[in-house]
Amino acid sequence: MIVLRRSPAMGLGRIAEVWRRCDVVVRDLPLALALAASSFVPAFHGKGTQIGEMATRPFDALAVLVIVLECLPVALRRRWPALCLTLVSLGFAFDQIRGYHLVAGTALPIALLSTGAHLEFRRRTVMLAGSAAFVAFAFAVNGAGANERVDEYVTFYLALVLIWGVGSWLRSTRAAEAERRLRVAEATRTAERTRIARELHDVVTHHVTAMVVQAEAARYLVAAPDRLDATLSTVTDTGRRAIADLRHLLDLLNPDHGTGSGDGPGRAPSAGDLDELVEQTRRAGQPVEFTRVGEAAVAAGSAESVAFRVVQEALTNVLKYAHGSRAEVEVRYGGREITVEVGNDGTGSRAAAVGGSGRGLAGLGERVAALGGEFSADPRPGGGFLVRARIPAGGAS
Repeated sequence: MIVLRRSPAMGLGRIAEVWRRCDVVVRDLPLALALAASSFVPAFHGKGTQIGEMATRPFDALAVLVIVLECLPVALRRRWPALCLTLVSLGFAFDQIRGYHLVAGTALPIALLSTGAHLEFRRRTVMLAGSAAFVAFAFAVNGAGANERVDEYVTFYLALVLIWGVGSWLRSTRAAEAERRLRVAEATRTAERTRIARELHDVVTHHVTAMVVQAEAARYLVAAPDRLDATLSTVTDTGRRAIADLRHLLDLLNPDHGTGSGDGPGRAPSAGDLDELVEQTRRAGQPVEFTRVGEAAVAAGSAESVAFRVVQEALTNVLKYAHGSRAEVEVRYGGREITVEVGNDGTGSRAAAVGGSGRGLAGLGERVAALGGEFSADPRPGGGFLVRARIPAGGAS
């Protein structure tokens, strides 16, 4: 027989999770009860805060009410901080005027600190009202026989102000941290949207441009069924490749990606796919001369993917703006970098019904720069365009 036993750590973790989900009043109640319980301990009677020279009064039934008024509102310190401070201050005033000097008086700095940290509205009003109440409290305590000096009251007041200041500092620190997290989250979302836009641009623009060019050419092949069939087959293959790339991109956006529970592992494009990319461009009617020098390093990292995207975007632009011109692609693999050059002679014609936004080249420049490389896309003096990229290899993704 197999017996499954839950480990103590799992049980404690479950209890901690349930406790975190409780309302703040419930979570602050144990502190209030602990203060109240300590005030009932005979050894602690008369050991609390004492203002002036008033003799300590013996514990009686009214002291119980004072303890309740001082301690139980501490449970409200985060939910209703102003109410908590008001009730605790009243209890503290009765404590001092009656001369109980209870340990429950510790609740006053706790309530004041919590009010400074958690009060959201009318903070200045609470501060002014509290200061006025302290003056009235000083007169009342002195009238009851405390005989405290003015400088002692001022010192006590400044201590209370310091406690409030600490609470305010905690509040501002918490607000600054929350704002920082919001900025980081917004920057992360913006960067992710930009990355997704780049990937969609790379995938959709290249394949759709090739399909448009091939479909446009198919108009003139009606009298040549064999060539028409080959062209339409190329359009179909290009569409399937676009669907596969889009599925891979959607897989990357899946929250389960990389956890083993997604639909498939997918694979990012790399420089090893360049042969297929060049062949696809040739089938679209674009002459391409491809030269590969060296071998890709094992630890090329993101450099291979970026190199592929540079070639893909450059060939897409050739299809759109100089279809039929002679294009040259050269990829050189060095020990620590990959160099890509894609150019054309500018003798072709602009493909019909294909527009551009200029986002592709700008996105490539940002990608290459993110890896510490260099990127340029400039017209050639004799006509055409030349795209160059130097991409450091082996860096972090």
